Amino acid sequence: YTIAHMLEQKYLSGSTAVKIARSVETAASVGHAQPGDVLPSVRALASHLGLSPATVAAAYRILQERGITVANGRQGTKIRPSAPGAPLASPQLPRGTRNLADGNPDRALLPDIQRVTRKLTVKKRLYGEEFQDRALVTLARRQFRAYGVPASAIAIGSGALDGIERVLRERLRAGDRVLVEDPSFSGVLDLLASLGLIAVPVDVDDEGMLPDALAKAIRTTAPAIIVTPRAQNPTGAAFSKRRALRLRTILRGRPDLLVIEDDHAGPIAGVPYVTLVERGRARWAVVRSVSKFFGPDLRVSVMAGDTETIAAVERRQSTGMRWVSHILQEVVVALWSDRKVRQQLTVAERTYTSQRQSLIRALAKHGIEAHGKSGLNVWISVAEESAVVQAMLQRGWAVKAGERYRIASAPAIRVTIATLTDARKFAADLAEIVSSRGRAAA
Repeated sequence: YTIAHMLEQKYLSGSTAVKIARSVETAASVGHAQPGDVLPSVRALASHLGLSPATVAAAYRILQERGITVANGRQGTKIRPSAPGAPLASPQLPRGTRNLADGNPDRALLPDIQRVTRKLTVKKRLYGEEFQDRALVTLARRQFRAYGVPASAIAIGSGALDGIERVLRERLRAGDRVLVEDPSFSGVLDLLASLGLIAVPVDVDDEGMLPDALAKAIRTTAPAIIVTPRAQNPTGAAFSKRRALRLRTILRGRPDLLVIEDDHAGPIAGVPYVTLVERGRARWAVVRSVSKFFGPDLRVSVMAGDTETIAAVERRQSTGMRWVSHILQEVVVALWSDRKVRQQLTVAERTYTSQRQSLIRALAKHGIEAHGKSGLNVWISVAEESAVVQAMLQRGWAVKAGERYRIASAPAIRVTIATLTDARKFAADLAEIVSSRGRAAA
């Protein structure tokens, strides 16, 4: 369907911002609007509907907040590239392409699970036994408390997003607003949309959410906030102690706000963990997944939180998946307790830090600004995402367009540095592409 056809068939309609947004969302859900379709300009749709541009602009803001569309600068407002919650197919890349788009850790830097499990004696467990491995709970509690997280109640889940989803399902209702970083992890945006929750963007810089932006955002009725203290995906932002202090001060003005922290990178983030959770906060949860540093296929996460939130998560878990396999829990304990594995994690952290910093320095020599204070990704602002992605692919580099991560922030590309060992070549290719198009990366 073309946009002209959608207008002709009145798939885009309404007399208020809410009704216009609803018509676009319906068109997207039934296939009249396809992922990647560019909506009419604000003025064009306002003229077609006989409304003021301000009304259409408000509708487009609603669509961005709900994760249905993404602003793409001069290229207009697009339907998000994938439906919220839909499984994402991995694209087939040309032979010889360097894949810097997938967000994966380096396979060579993951620990040797087989070596560790050879020494593991797994107890045969039956229904009715404890859901949690006591050793894992003890280990998790000790780690959380070392970072200043008041961890008394602990739950075990199946990955960072699984933990976040369980908290959101138990504590929020469809239609609630959730404060999120902008840009934000696409998985979080898709999760919110699938739950009928509205993402409220909060601007970030290299140190995380901007205090002024957060102070403004918490004046809304949003009952929850999701933050990434380090290795923020896609920008690599990480809280400094000074920034965290300012944010905690602001959050004290909303003692009812549910604070959810996502520490998915853990020991390979490259910077210390700084939490926003203060002792005495009524509603909070901190989720740490092991997938980025032990391997994506090891689907285990540990969660600390207030007593009521953890109890609600465990009640729902007991009526659904029941428990995370004790075999997996015991493997995680064995890995975390193994001296050689801890040494391997140190090597991985140093390697990722070196490769991240090498890319940022190489880009800076070409006058290209990039962001990546921590984690596995570097965020590079560009004028036209799709054009740069395609041009880099022709040169043998697969990078990720930033549109799936953005709500109202500017266009960019995300580069995963886990296997990037020739940063100077990458930077030179990107600089040549940017220069040839006559547009500077900002």
